[in-house]
Parts: sequence; C-alpha cells; structure tokens
Amino acid sequence: MVEDNKADVFLIRESIETASLNAAIYVAQDGARAIKFLEDADHDPAAPCPDLVILDINLPRKPGREVLRYMRVTRRCARVPVLVVTSSDSQKDRDDMARLGVSGYFRKPSDYDDFMKLGSLVKDVLGGAA
Repeated sequence: MVEDNKADVFLIRESIETASLNAAIYVAQDGARAIKFLEDADHDPAAPCPDLVILDINLPRKPGREVLRYMRVTRRCARVPVLVVTSSDSQKDRDDMARLGVSGYFRKPSDYDDFMKLGSLVKDVLGGAA
C-alpha cells in the first residue's frame, strides 16, 4: 500500500480484514519509499514483489503517477495489478491511471460503510484468491 494518510491506512486495512482477506501489508508512506521498495524487488530475488499495489495518487516526495510509471518498467513487478485509492475524482486522473494500466479506481468516500466496500474490490482484483 502506498498511502501517506494514517487514517486512510487504517481504513484500508480494516476493509481488507472485513473482506476476510489474509494479507501481509507493507505500507510505503510516500512515493520515494514505494519506488525504493520496487527497486529492491527488482535487484534482489529474495525481496518481495507484491501481489497487489494499492496506490494513492497524491503522495509526498513522488506522486503516485511516477510510482506507477516506474513500476511498469520494472522486471519483476511490471504486471502486478494496481488499485488506485484516492480522494481525486478528476477525469484526467482517471484517464491517466487507465493509460498506465490500473486494475481499478476507488474514490475514497467520507462514509465508513462505503469505505468498507474497498475490501470486496481488492478481492475482485486478486481474483478472489487471497
């Protein structure tokens, strides 16, 4: 998960648990840390490559768009599904993310119950196999 907002990290974790997904979750709190994680995965076969990346667009140090561009040219993680979870409802952001091959786009709702729907979207993107 690439997310800088601690409250959103909590809600995303909660939605994954609510969907009964058993997942080891690594959190990169900014775009630069996410790129470092991907670099490590590319250069060290023992380093983990994620099964799914949950990505915010608006991040400190490097925006989500740059993280995704970098990820798409890595050797090991280029084909990993990406689920954008963001407060942006901009059509330009949606179009940009679609061009970069995201598997889904979830706008962060203000309602708790609506946020918990993210868990079933994660399950769908993973093919129900987590």
